[in-house]
Amino acid sequence: MRKQVLCATLVCLALAGYILVNAQNRTEAGGKKGPKLAHMVYFSLKDNSAEAKKKLVAACDKYLSKHPGEVFYATGTRCEDLDRLVNDKDFDVALHIVFADRASHDKYQDAPRHKQFIDENKDNWKKVRVFDAVIAK
Repeated sequence: MRKQVLCATLVCLALAGYILVNAQNRTEAGGKKGPKLAHMVYFSLKDNSAEAKKKLVAACDKYLSKHPGEVFYATGTRCEDLDRLVNDKDFDVALHIVFADRASHDKYQDAPRHKQFIDENKDNWKKVRVFDAVIAK
């Protein structure tokens, strides 16, 4: 009997934790839970030296990470040794952010840190491609 009570208590605590985390994520994402939105940006640089790439990655980390509603963030340089026919090689730095919902993405677009990132880095952009996708999971 003791084991059953202990097991039931642990299940209830885990469920409560799960509910609290999801409630907090909904609150951070503007109170709505919609489909997630993946925001993927590929930068081709005028100066695509290793130093310039490193500088852009650092700027992404500084200005584009930790926005409200962000559930995943990653940035980095193109993996140059992957050279299959299907590999797109027309970029130097990639940015991947998944937002909890469309509202979080839209707030990010207007955020002062996002705008500052653009202002400080756009002079070295040869081409920027943005891919936004609604994702199920």
